[in-house]
Amino acid sequence: MRLFENDLAVAVDKPPGVSMATSARAEKSAALAVARLLASCGEDPAEPLLLVHRLDVGTSGVVLLAKTDAAHRDLSRAFQSGGAQKTYRALAWGHPKPARGIFDDPLGRDPKDGRKMKVRRDGKPAVTRYETLARLPSIADLRLFPQTGRTHQIRVHLSAHGHPIVGDDLYGGATRWRGVRDPKWRRSLAAVRRPLLHAERLVVPGLGIDVAAPLPEDYASIRK
Repeated sequence: MRLFENDLAVAVDKPPGVSMATSARAEKSAALAVARLLASCGEDPAEPLLLVHRLDVGTSGVVLLAKTDAAHRDLSRAFQSGGAQKTYRALAWGHPKPARGIFDDPLGRDPKDGRKMKVRRDGKPAVTRYETLARLPSIADLRLFPQTGRTHQIRVHLSAHGHPIVGDDLYGGATRWRGVRDPKWRRSLAAVRRPLLHAERLVVPGLGIDVAAPLPEDYASIRK
């Protein structure tokens, strides 16, 4: 679904399960990722679009696509410099204490598993602000504000502090439903098939971009 459009960019609502993986050296690979994304959103634009940033395959929400090479450079610069303000939602196991705060653990590649990132003293700086919107049975509904853009940053920060995202099999959040006592609630959480992480809002103040995506059904149904 198209969420926003101006002279510089188009924003779409990425469904969970759509891969945006690209090869860093292959323009054709990036074009295929854009085509795959647009097809999943029912979009067929007349003009070619360029990928500004990516979301993990299981993550839903706002994705920004540039209309021209110049717009792509400006938007990419905004993301790299911290000028893009990103807001996420997540359903995570447990109830973080305090209810709002900052995770600032440095992150680096996990030497034992190349698919993963982990907290490392020699890692790159990573900062995530969070606030608790609701305390639900066994889980919390969180709003998160990443101040940096490290790979898997939100997922790793939450997991490292004992609150992996519901459904996140890579970082320990996929099987915790087994400890939930209420049968109905346990069935609902056991049915989750992806990390319940959602890119809720993206703002690029200097370029007139402010766009939000509604919660997807799998997230909203548990949030009720």
